[in-house]
Amino acid sequence: MRQRVAVIDFETNGASPGRDCRATEIGVAMVEDGRIVDRFQSLMNAGVWVPPMIERLTGISNAMLKDAPPARQVMAEAARFVGDTPLVAHNAGFDRKFWDYELAQLGLARRQDFACTVLLSRRLLPQAPDHKLGTLARWAGLPDTGRAHRALADAEMAAQLWLFLADTLGRQFHLADLDHALLCKLQKVAAAKIGPYLKELRTAMPA
Repeated sequence: MRQRVAVIDFETNGASPGRDCRATEIGVAMVEDGRIVDRFQSLMNAGVWVPPMIERLTGISNAMLKDAPPARQVMAEAARFVGDTPLVAHNAGFDRKFWDYELAQLGLARRQDFACTVLLSRRLLPQAPDHKLGTLARWAGLPDTGRAHRALADAEMAAQLWLFLADTLGRQFHLADLDHALLCKLQKVAAAKIGPYLKELRTAMPA
């Protein structure tokens, strides 16, 4: 896939954004021409407390956040880095909530859609053991990107998965010039209808 996309991942101190639940780290892997071409990563201090269970999972401590730059500053930098580039995330419903919430703290709103590698992998890789990011990466033999549950490592892993999914789609259905908009549509198609949908799409494409 040649199109430029921004693959993002948040680490947070909880499941749903709000006054006491905020992003603690963001990672962005910028993908273009089939490879990662740029990266953005930062811890972000929103003045929230990290429970011990989350600290054990992510390795991000309250002491680390105390010395981190303010969340508003980090999110403003991340928003500038991404711009209007189409967005991708693994389990995008989660990251989309935090991206939108953190943008709203700056008086900004998202303009582009999210593609979700969980939804796409369920449709394109039904034979995988499960559709967790780490499982898919190991099953597909994707490059090791570092410690799981750190934002940039997970963003880079999701970026590798995005490229693998696009390659799988292209090879299985003989589709060229795949783009983010098509994959956003595809993730909403029922798994059983993926084959007929793509065959119809290929037939409709100019020779």
